[in-house]
Amino acid sequence: MSFKIGIVGLPNVGKSTLFRAITKKQVEAQNYPFCTIDPNVGVVAVPDSRLEKISAISSSKKTVPTAVEFVDIAGLVKGAHEGKGLGNKFLSHIREVDAIVEVLRGFDDKDILHVEGSIDSLRDKQIIDTELIVSDIQLIEKVLPKIEKLARSGDKEALTKVTALEKTKSFLEEEKKIIDLTYTEKEKEAVKEFNFLTSKPIIYLKNIKLSEMTEQKPDSSDSILIDAKIEAELSELSKEEVSEYLQTFNIKQSGLNKLIKRSYEALNLISFFTSGEEESRAWTVRRGAFAPEAAGKVHSDFEKKFIRAEVVSSDDFINLGGWSKAREKGAIKDKGKDYEVQDGDIMIFKVGT
Repeated sequence: MSFKIGIVGLPNVGKSTLFRAITKKQVEAQNYPFCTIDPNVGVVAVPDSRLEKISAISSSKKTVPTAVEFVDIAGLVKGAHEGKGLGNKFLSHIREVDAIVEVLRGFDDKDILHVEGSIDSLRDKQIIDTELIVSDIQLIEKVLPKIEKLARSGDKEALTKVTALEKTKSFLEEEKKIIDLTYTEKEKEAVKEFNFLTSKPIIYLKNIKLSEMTEQKPDSSDSILIDAKIEAELSELSKEEVSEYLQTFNIKQSGLNKLIKRSYEALNLISFFTSGEEESRAWTVRRGAFAPEAAGKVHSDFEKKFIRAEVVSSDDFINLGGWSKAREKGAIKDKGKDYEVQDGDIMIFKVGT
């Protein structure tokens, strides 16, 4: 299962600098619009201190974190839905991701021009959000006539789609995002295929200077502050040097770690672990997944052949010092097919032949 996070924003807001920092992958980040045309993709490990502790206790030869993909998408401008800038090419790249990181510029720099002529993160947010909303409306207007024709012929599935799409269009026309729209289960299934832009979780990232970090506040509860330039510099340092830097400025964790974790959570994902002498590994499932689905992440055959799972919380495993002590203290539980996996579970799967 691969999850993609799209990094979007107006030109010259620091998207490519941020991407380079996240992935430690050098991409062009020059001072002109549209230097990123084809999306750059980087696979990024999800930071998790539990995995390192679990691996150390198990004396594992390998430690394998779970990961998400970040996609650096070309800069958007006002009027993209009309074909301005990279227009539909830009919007189609967003449609392919699972969640969006919307980068907003909060820093002033006379050497880096802003495409709108001034620094205003709330205005920029409105521009991007409007483009996404209008694009979704245009998609509905494109597909609706054909589906309405099928509905008139008596196709019940098409009739449900028409109802759901009309409801969606009305909501969008109020300048609201689809992610905030309540559907019935049938309606939700009916619109799933259209992969609407505003149905995706959005994280707002305000790119500011570190010196202004204590002066500025996030624009909303779903936004974070970050200095992309500093994060890019930190990405070139060793773990020890980064730790020393964070301590100097009394920062609990890097902005990048905060962003990666927030992106992971925005997709409603959790991690479970497997651990032994050969390997300790983090795996990803959606919150609410049952034990057989988790088993299927480890090996595709395990989901069908699942019998039971031995489960211990990572807290108990770490505090007690491994499998032997956890078993001795009764911290390991046998769980069946109806067990809902919890974030931080360490699991051993028992499967049939």
